[in-house]
Amino acid sequence: MFKFIKRIFIWWEVSTLGTQWHTFLHGEKVGSDDEGNLYYKGKKKAPLSAGMPERRWVVYNGDMDATRIPAEWHAWLHHTSDLPPSEAPLETKAFETPHETNKTGSKEAYFPAGSPMSGGKRASATGDYEAWRP
Repeated sequence: MFKFIKRIFIWWEVSTLGTQWHTFLHGEKVGSDDEGNLYYKGKKKAPLSAGMPERRWVVYNGDMDATRIPAEWHAWLHHTSDLPPSEAPLETKAFETPHETNKTGSKEAYFPAGSPMSGGKRASATGDYEAWRP
């Protein structure tokens, strides 16, 4: 029972029942990415005279974090590309690395040398640094 009530009100952890209902009624599944996020577009087309673009959205698999969306799907969601990556995959270059989510705020975040989170030790100054004293 608690999970059901949670799905009604807590939108920041998982898609709510309202989102699922809207997706069922008005959405057409376009594809998914490697993380299991599902991408949808609206079934109903806006009239050309209205100047409204087609509605597109994502239903996250797990944490709702925009950094979990790969670049090719981000481009499709924001109408930069007309065809979704499931229909027209982007060509990957040899130098490209796989998509990674943002690690800020986690244990895997980057901390520069001297940061208290990385041990607080920094290289000693080379002599060209003089601390300011009021």
